[in-house]
Amino acid sequence: MLASIATFSYSMAAIGHFVLAVLLLTSWRGRLHGMVLPIACCLSALWASLLAYQATQDPPLTLLTDVVEILRNAGWSAFLITLLGLYRHGNSLIPKLSPAMVAIMALYIACLIVALYSHGDFDFSSHKTIDFINSIVGSLAMAILGMILVEQLYRNTPLKQRWGIKFACLGIGGIFAYDFYLYSDALLLRQVNPEIWAARGIVNALVVPLIAISAARNPQWSVGITVSRHILFYSAALFGAAAYLLAMAAAGYYLRFFGGNWGTVMQVSFLFGAVVLLLAVLFSGTLRSWLRVFISKHFFSYNYDYREEWLHFTRTLSEGEHGLGERVIQALAQLVESPGGGLWMRRESGHCEPVTHWNMPSASGSESLDSPFCQFLANKEWVIDLQEYAATPEKYPSLVLPQWLRAVYRAWLVVPLIQDRKLFGFVVLAQPRSRVKLNWEVSDLLKVAGNQAASYLAQHEAVTALMVARQFESFNRMSTFVVHDLKNLVSQLSLLLSNAEKHKKNPEFQKDMIETVYLSVQKMKRLLEKLSSGDSSEKAGPLIIARLLQEAVKSKSIAEPRPILEIQDPNLSVCANSSRLERVVGHLIQNAIDATSRNGQVRVQLRREQDFAIVEIKDTGHGMSEEFIREKLFKPFESTKSAGMGIGVFESREYVSELGGELEVSSSELDGTIFRIVLPLHQTGQQAIKAAT
Repeated sequence: MLASIATFSYSMAAIGHFVLAVLLLTSWRGRLHGMVLPIACCLSALWASLLAYQATQDPPLTLLTDVVEILRNAGWSAFLITLLGLYRHGNSLIPKLSPAMVAIMALYIACLIVALYSHGDFDFSSHKTIDFINSIVGSLAMAILGMILVEQLYRNTPLKQRWGIKFACLGIGGIFAYDFYLYSDALLLRQVNPEIWAARGIVNALVVPLIAISAARNPQWSVGITVSRHILFYSAALFGAAAYLLAMAAAGYYLRFFGGNWGTVMQVSFLFGAVVLLLAVLFSGTLRSWLRVFISKHFFSYNYDYREEWLHFTRTLSEGEHGLGERVIQALAQLVESPGGGLWMRRESGHCEPVTHWNMPSASGSESLDSPFCQFLANKEWVIDLQEYAATPEKYPSLVLPQWLRAVYRAWLVVPLIQDRKLFGFVVLAQPRSRVKLNWEVSDLLKVAGNQAASYLAQHEAVTALMVARQFESFNRMSTFVVHDLKNLVSQLSLLLSNAEKHKKNPEFQKDMIETVYLSVQKMKRLLEKLSSGDSSEKAGPLIIARLLQEAVKSKSIAEPRPILEIQDPNLSVCANSSRLERVVGHLIQNAIDATSRNGQVRVQLRREQDFAIVEIKDTGHGMSEEFIREKLFKPFESTKSAGMGIGVFESREYVSELGGELEVSSSELDGTIFRIVLPLHQTGQQAIKAAT
């Protein structure tokens, strides 16, 4: 039975040391610490494997196990020596032979010689009592040497760095301390206690996690694994829940055993209440917060897993049901286990005003950017601990807290939001669920997170301002085109009035005048409907372009020279909005009339070329230069007319392009101008036109 226990015990130790050695070797990056530590683990795994095998053998493999045990002790001593730096000359990596190193080497060589000489025979019935005592003394000497090296390492390590090596010292020191206990008992009783010897493997297995934790805390040891905070958190919670349930089960058993007839009822009621209490505790935000802080403080070199924290921080800023302001508060609050807070942002008034709050009563106080409080945040960029300021205000020189901030309920931290080295705002966080000390690490993380949050808020404000600007731009652009159309209508009506005195008794003029006024009124009504509805979209549909040209020419019939219409194919159909296309044609005809003298000629022609309808507007006016056509004709707000706005031709080309066509112009000074509108016919270009409009 004891042999089976010993086999299982040493097998556990072998597996544990072997796994740790593999992890260390796969992540080794050439540092001496990372080389010696896995060698020591490999020797320990080999030693434990041999002892596990020896427990099942008769006779035992005493010589081999004794030699490997000496090598194992030498491996752990070598690792401790490398950490102590006893082998170096100052900062040099060249080994030195100091008296201490010579003595340690001599001790292990002597132990090896004794083991080879005695063959590890621990039987006192034999005549090798002296050899046994020498072996026990050698083992005790190695154990004492190991404990001395552990003590020297811990004592010579700076206080701030002991956190990284204390578990390794505890584990390796435990190995040598247990060996000292085993061999001291053997030396006293003149035999090795088999129970203590069998438990030795379990002791060596238990120290593996301790060494692994220290290796994880010291990157120079090149361990390739780290303990996940989430796994440790849930493991601790599960362990605590299991311990609690075991204790409650024991109490329930006691109630059942001593409760008599009420025993079962009392046990079931007690266990149900215990489970309900456990669930209430597990779902407690305060307890979960305390456990996270406790694990980060006592099991890790840094309070935060920065990768996880930053991913969670950016995910909170980018996603969520709340607005960006509330998400900023939430993202900052979760870094320090705060349950809520408020956001103040810089405004055009020159004050930081409250914008929003999250799980915290709203505060009405605002602060001027020129106040000492805002100047302190902008210049120092410090995270202000209000409780620390109340206790020791001298730590925050020149800081003057505003009165409204003192009245904020449970206010704890003030986190500045810095954008381009200027104060963009600040966040006031409420007191945390569990105590969090504001040290340099927490302060730096909050400052960096605050800067990131400020960039999100600044980008959001810039996007909002851009959207408003685009809305104003769209409105102004629509207003410009409406004003342009009204100007054309006013010009027509003015021309009508100027000719009325001369031709008022002419029946044809009266008829043209009535039609012109009617068309002008209809256009004005459409403009008013468009402005009142706020809908700038104008749907396209199939229309007979010849009819549109007739209406356009007819509306200009009172002008001089009167335009002439020539239609070669009256059945051509295009897909366009009739009012917009009529506005384009009417504007080009009006420009031709304005550029031509009364004795000149304006001619409008419609013809077909392949799958396109061609509308040409020719005049015999003064024409335009190539430079003007190239640089100014299609540029908005550029016009040669004294009262012109310079957007008519620009709008005409834009709409023709939307229809999938082209607006071409050819002109020369003194020879007139030709505007050519090329539009795809409805039968072949319908799909492209619908996509364009």
